[in-house]
Amino acid sequence: MKKIIVLVLVFQLSGCAEMQQVMNQFPQTQGIGGIDISGGLKEALNNGISKQVSKLTAVDGFYKNEAVKILLPEELKNVDSSLRKIGLGSMADEGLKVLNRAAEDAVKEATPIFVDAVRNMSFNDAKTILMGNENSATTYLQTSTSTALYGKFNPVIKNSFTKVGADKVWTNIITKYNAIPFVRKVNPDLTDYVTNQAMLGVFRMISVEEKNIRTNLNSRTSVLLQQVFAMQDKK
Repeated sequence: MKKIIVLVLVFQLSGCAEMQQVMNQFPQTQGIGGIDISGGLKEALNNGISKQVSKLTAVDGFYKNEAVKILLPEELKNVDSSLRKIGLGSMADEGLKVLNRAAEDAVKEATPIFVDAVRNMSFNDAKTILMGNENSATTYLQTSTSTALYGKFNPVIKNSFTKVGADKVWTNIITKYNAIPFVRKVNPDLTDYVTNQAMLGVFRMISVEEKNIRTNLNSRTSVLLQQVFAMQDKK
């Protein structure tokens, strides 16, 4: 019954048709007071479409969202400032943008992994999550999916670097920077860096939606949802 809170969050990462097909595989489970848990779950998922994490897949989903925007790693901040000092600010801006473009592309691959995590959730997991703190669901997903997400994101981001031109942009940036006299030469693993930053962005957005579900009564848009989440309110 209490699986609903995490499944609401998972829906943010998918299209309606795909997730509806998955949800139809769950049994019609009746809980305390005869509440239609499966019906409430599907309703919550449908209400959650296009919120939070799904926004990250759009153009500028990362780049113009200050909560998750991928900034340069510490070792490249000198690269950025040095390029700007020699009049290559536009190149530095483009370098940052293409990193975020690659992350936007990768997030589309997250849905199957989150679905698997929810399917493998035990009753005790669900109970702990519902009665936990405001980011318990996020923590559960982060713990149970990070390894699989990295394995999925990393090759996608590597391919996205080519797709969005990030590989050429950064090869050019690093070449020009390393040619500047007296600088400490750099050769960062940007694929690994963007993979980890993209994952952090996903979990950050899940956390935002989880907090909203837990604390905002207006997000419970039906009697059924009000009944289900009222169980958490009374803990």
